[in-house]
Amino acid sequence: MLKNIDKQKVLKLKEEVAYQKGQVVSKTLAQNEALSVTLFSFDKGEEISSHKSGGDAFVTCLDGEGEITIDGVKYILHEGESIVMPAGLPHAVYGKEQFKMLLVVVF
Repeated sequence: MLKNIDKQKVLKLKEEVAYQKGQVVSKTLAQNEALSVTLFSFDKGEEISSHKSGGDAFVTCLDGEGEITIDGVKYILHEGESIVMPAGLPHAVYGKEQFKMLLVVVF
């Protein structure tokens, strides 16, 4: 079930979550046992430290520049670019600059 988002309205996803100084901000759009859809904004220098997920995580950069580390390998994402963080591998996300992303996890 969708939540925290207007239905039947054209949206710019990057405008649905705001930057906040010194913080990582998240907004859950959908979540159940099979799927999680979340918007994130990272202030420059903020991060989600290394962890593992039980599902494959598809990340799309909506704004700025982020650094995604998957199993020790670093990748830089710019607006419009995406990457998959495979289930079971350690991964982390860092705001090289202010950075917004859409995260879709499929369990």
